[in-house]
Amino acid sequence: MSDHPVLHVKGRVLTGPDDVRDELWVVDGRISYDRPVGVRDVRGVEGWALPGLVDAHCHVGLGPHGPVEADVAEKQALTDRDAGALLLRDAGSPSDTRWVDGREDLPKIVRAGRHIARTRRYLRGYAHEIEPEDLVAYVAREARRGDGWVKLVGDWIDRELGDLAPSWPREAAGAAIAEAHRLGARVTAHCFAENSLRDLVESGIDCVEHATGLTEDLIPLFAERGVAIVPTLVNIATFPGLAAGGEARFPRWAAHMRRLHERRYDTVRNAHDAGIAVFVGTDAGGALPHGLVAAEVAELVTAGIPALTALSAASWGARAWLGRPGLTEGAPADLVVYETDPRADVRVLAAPRRVVLNGRVVG
Repeated sequence: MSDHPVLHVKGRVLTGPDDVRDELWVVDGRISYDRPVGVRDVRGVEGWALPGLVDAHCHVGLGPHGPVEADVAEKQALTDRDAGALLLRDAGSPSDTRWVDGREDLPKIVRAGRHIARTRRYLRGYAHEIEPEDLVAYVAREARRGDGWVKLVGDWIDRELGDLAPSWPREAAGAAIAEAHRLGARVTAHCFAENSLRDLVESGIDCVEHATGLTEDLIPLFAERGVAIVPTLVNIATFPGLAAGGEARFPRWAAHMRRLHERRYDTVRNAHDAGIAVFVGTDAGGALPHGLVAAEVAELVTAGIPALTALSAASWGARAWLGRPGLTEGAPADLVVYETDPRADVRVLAAPRRVVLNGRVVG
């Protein structure tokens, strides 16, 4: 045996939406469904156990003005961990957070490299800001730097137009996405507006972040191409405030942001109803605090997504999408235990009873 304690998790173990077991064991930091032999010192954990939750859109190492120091990034990761988010897809960060991988007490991170944006068309200090002729080269660079993902900024405010506008010509986006796929990486894009979506989807993009511009005519295209969305509804809630702050300079943009906000729940519900995969992401980092995964699940339910589907979007389904294990035999013991059944009321996710990461009780 290693120095990991042996844990006995009993009560109800939710290994899938409809697959419930009575117990599991954690031996040497990994899950086992066989009682270990000859072990006397066992710590018991009781309740309703889920795989460690997934925040599929967050930013460890990013603050309001760009990269942050390692101690701030550590606090961000710890906040997510204590909220039960033990697997994070870092959807763009200017910080090198590889040091996190050596810490057994911090969540596992799937990185998408650094944002790639058009020059002066994104938040200062966040992204590589380039022109279309350099897009393929930068996508190749970030594909090698990340963990199987690349993040584009698909649209942003065009100050001359006074409204949201696509960042990339279709030909450049298509070539860049093809290069990422050649290198074994999937591509996602920040998109608020309607007119940035068709070119990206028809060019082969794998996922769209926010997707507030997803309209009825575009939904069948997303469904046909298997493009997932990560709505980040806790971030979309900030749109009215953003609109108020920018209305004096950009009234057209402000009105557009308010419309996108007003229809946000309909957009997400219609996407789900059409068979588009929806995953939980908070957009933590930058302007939003970390630790909001439970709030985002609750927002999906408010939008009209069934509770079990919303729960899967932050657990079993999200882990499968990212190619990471759940509560399977031999997998790292990353799990969260709750007082009551989260399938009955997703608000339970806001109050983890125990958090187990790499086989250790950390919260």
